[in-house]
Amino acid sequence: MHIKTDDTIVVLSGRDKGKQGKVMSADPKGGKVLVEGINVAKRHKKPRKQGESGGIITKETPIYASKVMRICPKCDKPTRPAHSFNGDGIKVRVCKKCGAEI
Repeated sequence: MHIKTDDTIVVLSGRDKGKQGKVMSADPKGGKVLVEGINVAKRHKKPRKQGESGGIITKETPIYASKVMRICPKCDKPTRPAHSFNGDGIKVRVCKKCGAEI
């Protein structure tokens, strides 16, 4: 999967199109990512114990990784990272637009 935890992304399609956020967690097996402030849903919570408060809770729900694209920290443009090897022979992600190491 081309998106990892702590990446800054932009949403390509859906109701949150154009919004940017930071990836909180990534699920490669399901092909989904959880992004701060994106795809927010409201859940009604009923108090289960005495003294516990109920109400409407807002929380982020996972979004498909194919609907988001990584933002390069150097050129601030959305890019799908390419892979190459640096001078030490370690595999790194690079920006396809500016060539900077991500």
